[in-house]
Order: sequence, then C-alpha cells, then structure tokens
Amino acid sequence: QVQLVESGGDLVQVGGSLRLSCTVSGLTFADHAMGWFRQATGKEREGVSAIGWSGGSKFYTDSVKGRFTISRDNAKNTLYLQMDSLKPEDTARYYCAAGVPVIGNRWYTGTGFDYWGQGTQVTVSS
Repeated sequence: QVQLVESGGDLVQVGGSLRLSCTVSGLTFADHAMGWFRQATGKEREGVSAIGWSGGSKFYTDSVKGRFTISRDNAKNTLYLQMDSLKPEDTARYYCAAGVPVIGNRWYTGTGFDYWGQGTQVTVSS
C-alpha cells in the first residue's frame, strides 16, 4: 500500500519560514519524480514545485521562485519543501505527490502524478 504522509504545516507570520516533509512508503521512492501542490480555500489546486527522481531537475511555479526550495533524500524516502519569506497568499493545504520518473511539461497540473498524500495546512498570518 502506497502512503505519502506530509508534515510540517503550521501557522506562521508573514516573512516566516516553514519546512514541509513528505515521507513515502510502499513504492520505490528513488524511481519517482515528486511534487508539491497546494490548494487554497475556494481555489483550484496548483503546482508549487517538482523534482526529478535524482534531484537534478527542479521546477517551481513563478510565485514561489527564490523563496521555496524543493529537495529530496532518497535514502530516507523523504521529500522536503523549504518555504522562506512566506506571504499570506501562500496560505493553503499543501500536498505531496509521486509520479513518473521524468517530469513532464505540464507537471503543474498534476499530470503524471499518480499517488497523493492527505496534505498539511500552512497558514500565513499578516
């Protein structure tokens, strides 16, 4: 049974930092690209960041470039998202997802990601 479990979400003030983690079991972590997605209340899900199976390829949505950093530890089956300089518009439920080894051009839509976690809530207060 594949499981993706996110953690690290919290209430934080504007300008603060959080580090999200996603621990994966039930699949060969190193064979999968990974992604972070988020969904704010009343809005559609959006792709935040994605990372290839080796960690060599990384993608970010424009709104988080320079503030968020995605990384992975294949030895620990864990995906991370370091979030700095947080803004109120970053408030959302954040989900990790596992997908095909090579990240496609439409990764931000969730295309190619087959397994999803339950999410962790990030709230940025002004």
